Amino acid sequence: MKKLLLVLVLIFSQLSFAQTAKEIIDKNIELSGGLTSWKLLNSVLLQGKVILGIKDEYPIKIYQQRPNFTKTVLTISGKETAIEGYDGSKGYAMNYATNKLQVYPDYITESFDNDFIDWENKGFEAKYLGKEKVGDIYCHKVELTKNVNKNLYYFDTKTYMLLKEVKREETLTYSDYKKVGNLLMPFRIESSSTKKDGDFVMLLNKVEINKVFPANIFKF
Repeated sequence: MKKLLLVLVLIFSQLSFAQTAKEIIDKNIELSGGLTSWKLLNSVLLQGKVILGIKDEYPIKIYQQRPNFTKTVLTISGKETAIEGYDGSKGYAMNYATNKLQVYPDYITESFDNDFIDWENKGFEAKYLGKEKVGDIYCHKVELTKNVNKNLYYFDTKTYMLLKEVKREETLTYSDYKKVGNLLMPFRIESSSTKKDGDFVMLLNKVEINKVFPANIFKF
């Protein structure tokens, strides 16, 4: 009888955790603008500055459009220079040894939507891992798993905004959320990696959504 009770407790505990993870994700989507508004998002233009290393600072523009078009442009010595992107068929990135853009056949594109939108239909499994502090803020810790890939997400227990994302080779922190249309978006993004060569702090001063880009904007 005791063993049976223990098994039942474990089963209900796991079901509760799974439900809690779903509730946290649903709450994040709801409070950051709602599922409908996120699905109606077709393009984003981020503008601001990026700080690389200790003092290298550049104006930055990031163009993103469904399903996975992207282009990152830095202003270097007064000239706009594309450093990375995907044009729908090929991925490009700056080769700093030659100081030229080159095609990368194994360029990995990221989905326009974050992983939370329709996460179940995308094949993810969600698991609630309890609460953990990010700085001085208590967060709900959620793990999303797909195949062998596992990402960790930390949601503010009060606002349900995403404060931290841990990927295999990169950790991202988000803050300074502001409303853009119906959506709440972070205006400060920090990245740290295991290699340390890609660390940056991005400070945005303008975000435009559902902007119609010129037809050739994603050409390289």
